[in-house]
Amino acid sequence: MNAPTHISTLALRHVIPPPYRMEQSPEVRPLIDGRDILAEIHPGGVANCPVWSWSGPADEWPLAALEEPREVELSNNDCVPACCGGVFVTIKRQRDRVVWSAWRNTNDVRVPVPATVQFDAAQYDTELARAAMDTTWEEPVDTVARLVTRKLADTGAFERWDCLVDKMEIQREAPEGIEVHFSHCRADQPHSARFVFDLPVARDQPAEEQAQQFIDRITADDPRQTAERI
Repeated sequence: MNAPTHISTLALRHVIPPPYRMEQSPEVRPLIDGRDILAEIHPGGVANCPVWSWSGPADEWPLAALEEPREVELSNNDCVPACCGGVFVTIKRQRDRVVWSAWRNTNDVRVPVPATVQFDAAQYDTELARAAMDTTWEEPVDTVARLVTRKLADTGAFERWDCLVDKMEIQREAPEGIEVHFSHCRADQPHSARFVFDLPVARDQPAEEQAQQFIDRITADDPRQTAERI
């Protein structure tokens, strides 16, 4: 008689990176049955699920389980995987299960990788949704970055000037702050013009108040005239 298939439990934990790390957005680390599996097979690696990547539709979240299998980069060395390696897994949805299989550790091929892991799909989806909404881990700079990102999307300020927000960067080294990177591309120009707003964040001022001040500053005029060109 075959043993019953073990169904694992997924938990996601936010971890704020140290100030010197290249990627300053908090990691979202997967725990399987309470174990930080990346710490075991890629110690010192950076989980490649930064918090900003959880702001879109659920089927675009980093660990979203779709019927079509897809390989996902779980960790890297604060560098591109082609250069320094990382950990990869194939994620797919099979009826009431989510399956993680075909693990690869290009950081160190000598380290054994986990066998196929199966999760209950309902528990898995619930945990992804919980992590996407969780803000309890935030420091002031993270809260301001989240609020500015949301308010910018609501105002459509950059779209009015044919501009596109490229990324939001967090600076944790003193003085703390956020950088809003955006670009503008004209039909008669082969390359986009790139700009940045550098916005300092104070720990002793309410985050909502700071975010609104930043939005007022950004949307007051053509952002190409008030931001720094890079």
